Amino acid sequence: MQYKGVLRKMQTEVGSPIQYYLVFENDFLNLNQVLDKQLQINFIKFQCLNCGLDRPIYRQGFCKTCFYEIPSAGDWIMRPELSTAHLEKEDRDLEYEKKVQLQPHIVYLANSSNIKVGVTRKTQVPTRWIDQGAHEAIEIVEVPNRYLAGITEVALKEHLSDKTNWRKMLTNDVQDENLVEWRNKLRPYIPEEAAEYFIENNQETELKFPVLQYPKKVKSLNLDKVPNYKGVLKGIKGQYLIFEDSTVFNVRGSEGYVVGIGIA
Repeated sequence: MQYKGVLRKMQTEVGSPIQYYLVFENDFLNLNQVLDKQLQINFIKFQCLNCGLDRPIYRQGFCKTCFYEIPSAGDWIMRPELSTAHLEKEDRDLEYEKKVQLQPHIVYLANSSNIKVGVTRKTQVPTRWIDQGAHEAIEIVEVPNRYLAGITEVALKEHLSDKTNWRKMLTNDVQDENLVEWRNKLRPYIPEEAAEYFIENNQETELKFPVLQYPKKVKSLNLDKVPNYKGVLKGIKGQYLIFEDSTVFNVRGSEGYVVGIGIA
């Protein structure tokens, strides 16, 4: 079987285990169905997710020009505390920024390699947790805009990490934590503006990933350096494919790369 298309982050469906899909323009592949089979990945060219041109990908699937111009790549994406739509203040496109920033956002705790704090739109729960490879997560606050979520995250990351150790996550070097206790312990550090939005009575969500075999050590596949790769798929976690030879491939980190995928 052969597939061809531009890589975008894998689409997911909640289940036990989670279902993963590579979605191309005219086709899709359920990756759970090809576990234990050999995949061949061949890099063909670039295709910027915005302009569609064959230009080297800079960040987030975009060429350098688009990354610095389009509203969906503004600094407030990675740093939500920089959001200004609630002030009617434009960054790159106020209409777009209002649409994204002025909607309910969640500040959460997720445990993938360690406990981390994060921000996502309410509509992206639990997708965001799946993409980070978290085996457990819990909401802390639900606020009406991205700015309030951002300042809450900034305050809480003074007391715990906001980063995932992807190597630990992929080797499954993780421990279960009581996230309800963590949520309650962090409550006093929530900024005054967001304190009324604290969520008191929820329980943690547990997630199961389709992994047959975890590697002891990982080596990352970079299509710029290794444009053609072949290996037996042993698992999917976060946005990574895990292969039998301990190679891992970050699909989201390779957005905008056009590839051919063969299945033996």
